[in-house]
Amino acid sequence: MLRIYTRNNTQLVICPDLESCQSPVWLDLISPTNDEVKQVQALLGITIPTRAEMEEIELSARLYAEDGATFMTMTALAHLDTEAPIKTPITFVVKGMTLVTVRYAEPKPFLAYVSRAQRPNGPPHKSGEHVMLGLIEAMIDRTADALERIANETDEISRTAFRKVKVKANKKTRDLENLITQIGHQAELLTMVQESLVSISRLVAYYSATQDASDDHDGVRYLIRLIQRDATALGEHSRALSARLDFLLSATLGLINLEQNQIIKIFSVAAVVFLPPTLVASVYGMNFVHMPELQWLLGYPWALGLMALSAALPFLYFKRKGWL
Repeated sequence: MLRIYTRNNTQLVICPDLESCQSPVWLDLISPTNDEVKQVQALLGITIPTRAEMEEIELSARLYAEDGATFMTMTALAHLDTEAPIKTPITFVVKGMTLVTVRYAEPKPFLAYVSRAQRPNGPPHKSGEHVMLGLIEAMIDRTADALERIANETDEISRTAFRKVKVKANKKTRDLENLITQIGHQAELLTMVQESLVSISRLVAYYSATQDASDDHDGVRYLIRLIQRDATALGEHSRALSARLDFLLSATLGLINLEQNQIIKIFSVAAVVFLPPTLVASVYGMNFVHMPELQWLLGYPWALGLMALSAALPFLYFKRKGWL
């Protein structure tokens, strides 16, 4: 799909096709066909990278200048509201006043930016670089929302892991195992967020380096500084959240070990407590002819009392030592 946008005073408007569009500001290629790619290439005299080229991780393949245009690829996140968020590469190509974006997903920041830009007095979009910076800023805002959600869910995980509610050991162990799954999910999402923030920081730094330091036309450099500041702040926040999730994972594993040790201790104590009564019962279960207690009227109560006493003494000893 090829979406073509141009300016109409202070609004961004969509054009039906390239032939009827005068001075397009933004050409948005979404899972493009070969014909759509060829149209854009013929119009701007550039070579659009393929999806395989966009997914390469080398900086030289992601940030470069060619044919008078600047090519920049970042890692964006999509489907953040679902249980299966994904990473997707997005390439920005700036040539003159025109921006070309190449993508294979529909991140919500793109839709949000277009909605704002099509309203009167929306964000600035005098040129393609304004659109690019606006899109990146929208993606940073979306990333901030994801970090807020991760932080809130991490708080909930922490409260659940360290709550002072007495429950059965086996149920508590199952709850803690479920927490490990939740921690793993949040850690995976946080890793994706960090990768996206790093790619944004590199992209903006590269684009800033290609601009004339003394030329701040239309506040572009000011926007770049704001984006860099936000990306840096979010990166620090994500690292703090990552450290907290590492702590929660270690603490949860420790709690599971404590619960399992408690169960093993109970079985060990039970074995020790019931060993002396078993010994007494074994003695009086022997088939010797001459056993004085066999003819004794109080022999049976005597054996039961002896077994109870032999079980109570270890139990009281463990209790006094604080092992129970």
